[in-house]
Amino acid sequence: MREIVLEVWGDFALFSEPEAKVERMTYPFMTPSAARGLLSSIYSKPKEFYWQVNRIEVLRPIQYISFKRNEVKCTVSDKPIFTDEERTQRQSVALKDVRYRIAASIIPQPDFAGKETQLYEQAFRRIRTGKCYMQPSLGLKEFIAYFEEYDPSVHTDRPIEDSMDIGLMVYDIFDLHDCSVQKKTKFQLSLFHAVMDHGVIQIPPYDSPDVLKGGSRC
Repeated sequence: MREIVLEVWGDFALFSEPEAKVERMTYPFMTPSAARGLLSSIYSKPKEFYWQVNRIEVLRPIQYISFKRNEVKCTVSDKPIFTDEERTQRQSVALKDVRYRIAASIIPQPDFAGKETQLYEQAFRRIRTGKCYMQPSLGLKEFIAYFEEYDPSVHTDRPIEDSMDIGLMVYDIFDLHDCSVQKKTKFQLSLFHAVMDHGVIQIPPYDSPDVLKGGSRC
């Protein structure tokens, strides 16, 4: 399968564990969902293809940082929010000084009538010129991600030597085959058994039986 390989990095990252939604606690490394979201911020055509993350390599030692963040307690609706009344402080445990190497493939949707090479060519053009639809981030919008195409002659960092088995990890929160345009997004949580072997996390295909999919909800 053809791959696009990126190196991404940033000062901070926070890939929230579902059970630590209020007082946020990060996974020790990037989730496939976060990697797919970062790639989609660079190039995305949901009706034509979806990103399949194949591999994530951790290039910097895993370091944590803890701090409090000002957040609002309610969600935005038709009425304005007065932050002084709705503001609260919440504890967050994040990662600092992160760098990852992401290998991913473009998987055309069943109704795509063009050529797969066209999708890859456009993706490479956008990556090489630094174009994106929105600023890529590392888990939270304020944690900006920088990216560039992986070049083995330039990027000589090797994955860290650490290995760990963290059990079930979030694979994605959407059905990657659902490319319909809807007024309200439908969520479908999927999980997989995440193992880091000497800094490398192998990601199973979305349709693999290794990806556990739950029911959908509106």
